[in-house]
Amino acid sequence: MYDYIDGRLVFRGGAHVVIDAGGVGYHVNISLNTYGQLPEGERCKLYIWMHVKEDAHTLYGFATEGERRLFMHLISISGIGPNTGRMMLSSITPAEIQAAIVQGNVAAIQRIKGIGPKSAQRVILELQDKLKKEGPDTLTVMPGLKTAKDEALSALVMLGFVRNVAEKVLDQEISKNTGVLTVEQLIKSALKSL
Repeated sequence: MYDYIDGRLVFRGGAHVVIDAGGVGYHVNISLNTYGQLPEGERCKLYIWMHVKEDAHTLYGFATEGERRLFMHLISISGIGPNTGRMMLSSITPAEIQAAIVQGNVAAIQRIKGIGPKSAQRVILELQDKLKKEGPDTLTVMPGLKTAKDEALSALVMLGFVRNVAEKVLDQEISKNTGVLTVEQLIKSALKSL
């Protein structure tokens, strides 16, 4: 529902912030990782995920799109809710979590408070292939997509294709055609080859 909230930072705490955007104060839960990346000035922009339950609508904020993406992966696992996901992102950095999952390092995940051996194994089992498929740059801030190839590659990865395979196919399609291809043309031709 919300992609981000950009506004004046009214309150800053280790567990949550209050951002005034358009005269409305949003109470946003954050990880310690995000807390460490908050800007010094009054202006603040956080990427948002909203958790809806019968009795509450809770906002979770992230300093980067990559951290939010990792959080979404974590909470997709049975037994890991938003608060546990936030605890994981507060215990070690998103890059360390991603590296531990990709490398199958159960001990590193298990050191996080609230994560036992079975949960750590489940996290690795369910996310290892997904994170390998997305590639090592999944946590980097996604710059504005500049070319049709970048946008087509992003779309193909979102459709579930492995990044390096999709990129090779796109390069082949671009080299075959002498004219300028639109994003749609690139995706359609790549899908025929994948």
